[in-house]
Amino acid sequence: MEAFLKEIQHLKIQLEDIKSATNKFDNNKIIGRGGFGKVYKGVISHSKGQSMVAFKRLDSSYGQGHPEFLKEILMLSRCTHENVISLMGFCNEDDEKIIVYEYASHGSLDHHLSNTDLTWMQRLKICIAAAKGLCYLHDPNGSEQRVIHRDIKSSNILLDENWNAKVSDMGLSKIGPANQSHSFLPTNVVGTFGYIDPLYMETYSLTKESDVYSFGLVLFEVLCGRPCIEHKNGHFHSLVPMWKKRYEETKLDEIIFEEVKQHMDPRSLKPFSDIAYQCLRISREERPKMSRVVEKLEIALEFQEISEEVELPIDYEEMSKAAVPPLVYRSKEELMMLLYKGIMVNEGKTWFSLNKNGEHCEMISAAECLIPLYCIPRQKNTFPPKKSRLIVNDNIPLCWKFKTHVRTQFLSPHIMYTIHLVFNLEYRSSDYLGLGYILAGETKSSTSYFADKREDGLLMAELYHFTSDKRNVDLEITFECQNPLIVEGIEFQPMERVEKHEVLEDKEVDLQTISHSETYWEQKLPNDWEEMIKWSKDSLQWTTKKELYSILCKGFLINNGEEWFSLAKYGKKCHMLSARIMALRKSEWKWRSLPESRFEEVAFDPHGSFRIKCSSNILSPETTYASYLVYKLQENYYGFESPLKVIDCVKVSDGVFFQPFERQNHSEEDLSWYIYLHSPQTPIIRRKVYQDNHDLVNRPKKKRIPQQRNDGWMEENVWEFQTGTTTESISKNLRLMTIYDATRSLKGLIVQGIEFRPI
Repeated sequence: MEAFLKEIQHLKIQLEDIKSATNKFDNNKIIGRGGFGKVYKGVISHSKGQSMVAFKRLDSSYGQGHPEFLKEILMLSRCTHENVISLMGFCNEDDEKIIVYEYASHGSLDHHLSNTDLTWMQRLKICIAAAKGLCYLHDPNGSEQRVIHRDIKSSNILLDENWNAKVSDMGLSKIGPANQSHSFLPTNVVGTFGYIDPLYMETYSLTKESDVYSFGLVLFEVLCGRPCIEHKNGHFHSLVPMWKKRYEETKLDEIIFEEVKQHMDPRSLKPFSDIAYQCLRISREERPKMSRVVEKLEIALEFQEISEEVELPIDYEEMSKAAVPPLVYRSKEELMMLLYKGIMVNEGKTWFSLNKNGEHCEMISAAECLIPLYCIPRQKNTFPPKKSRLIVNDNIPLCWKFKTHVRTQFLSPHIMYTIHLVFNLEYRSSDYLGLGYILAGETKSSTSYFADKREDGLLMAELYHFTSDKRNVDLEITFECQNPLIVEGIEFQPMERVEKHEVLEDKEVDLQTISHSETYWEQKLPNDWEEMIKWSKDSLQWTTKKELYSILCKGFLINNGEEWFSLAKYGKKCHMLSARIMALRKSEWKWRSLPESRFEEVAFDPHGSFRIKCSSNILSPETTYASYLVYKLQENYYGFESPLKVIDCVKVSDGVFFQPFERQNHSEEDLSWYIYLHSPQTPIIRRKVYQDNHDLVNRPKKKRIPQQRNDGWMEENVWEFQTGTTTESISKNLRLMTIYDATRSLKGLIVQGIEFRPI
């Protein structure tokens, strides 16, 4: 202690100077009272200069004495953070114990809870600042000790002239080791009634989570505009149980401070109330860390800031004057029709249009945004095609490596967008693209494996998803591709959604779903149904055609349990081959039984590329079918982020050969194509914290994307074909391999079989 007192000697302030600054502790100088005594204000010289300060004069009759006095000086002298009140000096003379703080001109937060001029935005910033101060005390960087405050409440959060919050009053604080995730300090219960952690009161065991509980009460006070304890009929009454109940019943409207409710964005309220409630969990393990509290409060602030950013609507008539060529229209309706079709602006370097929802679509031309890195001049009059909408610079080259620096002007705020690279290829031997790209400031690159063909004849590759904050976005993306591209531009399209995510349905049909019309089932039953029943591995029993039709639709095992037969809609036949029948080479797989499989065994963990046989002689004639690989990926699967290449082979007696002589004139697209076994994930630009989680479930389906079945398995279309006019055998031998290395392990893949189903 002597060493510490010597360390802080420079902070000593003479009692006479304090008396002079406070006019001998004049009551007119009092700015607050607490469980320690009175607080005065005055101007004084101190170690950091001269300024208005606050003098906390300890009164032993209030219960705090010399230990608390020294502890607070110790704490504040070692805690330096913009959201923790600063120690300016102290005085210990003539039985006077005075701590000198920086002056917080707006006083303590409890005096402003019902302040109608304190906006929701200001309240959020105050809560964030206070949370950061407490977070610092709990986890001080570079310190061997952490501080547990023990008396967090709104009256101990001070506000400076800029309404910046500062945690104060460290007299009851406890010090614990910083290298422990949970420091349990046995101690007598101290603090302020109504704010103390119930678990601390029950167990006398103090942890950081005790402060978290108290801070949760402060958050609810800020939300409700009143203290958590009210004095009624001579008794103190806690509002906390009622507040928690309103949250659980989703009736927060009944308790929110009326003056802030009308300006509060609902998206801001949710993260704020969620984290406040979590702070009040009974179990310490369920309470968040203060770092998490800060994060959630910042999310709430982000949403509120967005809602208050008012942008004037775009003047479409003014925009039309800058169109290339200028627009000609006779009414506002005609102008809107032109905008739905799309117009060129920015001297022909930007394409602007409205989608069916009135949301803005914008495309920036390569002439405006392309920065060549490794490119060569291209032959003139080759590209861009005549359908190109933009005025494109004739000198735009063939690019292997390039950047795009895109600055948008017209995006719709608060809309989820997809960013596309729009381009064409000098030559195209297959639909595989393999375009690598990375956003400036990011460390992880992404790959777009395929391009989609657009209505205007160009190709586009999906790059990113993001939610727009405003019209203007500034992005720099670096690209590297295997084949040279002729870049048209970067396009921002509002993301399309479907009403409901479609999950593939089983073919099972319940008797109750079948019409009462006997004639209907006679029409749907295939003529050879009696022959089908004979195929069944087990004896089938039915009494009516309804029951028979239900049995056929549900399906049954055939061919000694190695195949499955069923009927699909319109009475079309479905046929599924087990992995044993499907696998051309059994040695390429490992084998085991699996209860959820229709068949006795499943194949798993192929050594590398593998071969499958798609063959059937029991399908319906004149029907378009797809062959679906039915599979699962184990929990810790890997190697499936990139697509698999499917190669059309021909089987001969001693093995499999590729691209046989009679097919040499076929293009690569005829002999190979690509599928995904794991749905590709488009990266999200996390410009704001709240954008980390996008709900991308209800998106339109795309080709090559595997689908979830109701039976728990996945399926992916590996081949489509049309049956002939008569029942005939169809067969296709395919090889599946990773696009980079045919020997690369596909560990984690479990295959049940191949199913033929009408499209």
